[in-house]
Amino acid sequence: MITLLILTLTLSSCRESVPRSPSGTDDFEPAFPALTFVRPLALETPKDGSNRLFVVEQSGRIFVFPNDPAVTKAKVFLDLRTTITDAENEEGLLGLAFHPEYKSNGYFYVNYTAANPLRTVIARYRVTASDPDVADPSSALILIEFNQPFSNHNGGEVTFGPDGYLYIGTGDGGSGGDPYGNGQSLTTLLGKILRIDVDAPARGKNYGIPADNPFAGTSSRGEIWAYGMRNPWRFSFDSVTGALWAADVGQDRIEEIDIIEKGRNYGWNIMEGTSCFKPSSDCDTTGLVLPAWEYTHAVGICVTGGYVYHGSRRPDLAGSYLCADYGNGKVWSLRRGADGVVKANEIAVTGLPIASFGLDNAGEIYLCSFDGKIYHFK
Repeated sequence: MITLLILTLTLSSCRESVPRSPSGTDDFEPAFPALTFVRPLALETPKDGSNRLFVVEQSGRIFVFPNDPAVTKAKVFLDLRTTITDAENEEGLLGLAFHPEYKSNGYFYVNYTAANPLRTVIARYRVTASDPDVADPSSALILIEFNQPFSNHNGGEVTFGPDGYLYIGTGDGGSGGDPYGNGQSLTTLLGKILRIDVDAPARGKNYGIPADNPFAGTSSRGEIWAYGMRNPWRFSFDSVTGALWAADVGQDRIEEIDIIEKGRNYGWNIMEGTSCFKPSSDCDTTGLVLPAWEYTHAVGICVTGGYVYHGSRRPDLAGSYLCADYGNGKVWSLRRGADGVVKANEIAVTGLPIASFGLDNAGEIYLCSFDGKIYHFK
């Protein structure tokens, strides 16, 4: 069974121990040498002209600091440690997204797990009027919550698309093999990419369902944008083309990168990558979208999704999608040709437990590593 955000010594896929390289690598170096975090799994920045960065710790805190390599201290922006549960390795505060109009409305959104019952929560908060570096914990507004049958495969991504809608990544509910068939079910929010309108609440909910969602107005869940996901750990939009790239963590054999399109079925649990899973052979692949790129567990054990690069530190990578493997710290650049074929190039073997990527306002890429450091290209 593949699990994701963990640092135990159990030899089981993503639970496998990984080497540490706190001093950096030949390609990457600590971006903020004086700052150290505990299990940082997201780095985000609002489009508010402040040039600040926000780092999410899995235990429930969000830190803010200036995007300056000489920074010596990060300030706690919001502390949700008494709100969330991180009792198990894939639980906790898992995602952060700033509203496109954050500069004027101060809204941001978080994805976390809560207990009793175990569930995923998508909530909105607001920054305080008196201090841009402090959020108001009393401003919480829960948009969506849905129960989780197991502690693993919680997804965790929240991000706004170029269309202004909020996209949410959900895992299949956990355990192993998707025992409840959530990935292929259109009546559950589990195992999906969701798309909601946070600015137009409707039908008694704190959000609306865009009219052009593929299953809006049907007996299926209207929030669904795409389905057949196992555990989409990080996805992002290309800031130039608008393409949605997602990393879906595999079961026992294959890790995959998908390019997500409206209403499409990405195969889990009929398939794991390009291989049949249930049944193990001669599965019906009709209507299923195969991965844009995949690799086996002979190469790595746990994929971490990233971003299409449009920065200036590495002009040779311009337009390439960067992703990594949590288990061994390999970093790849993927480029999609005019024929739609994706070709991959291994650009680094960092040895870092890369839990997530980040992107700043200049388009520069950051690595969030569970050694506590944030890295960038040298």
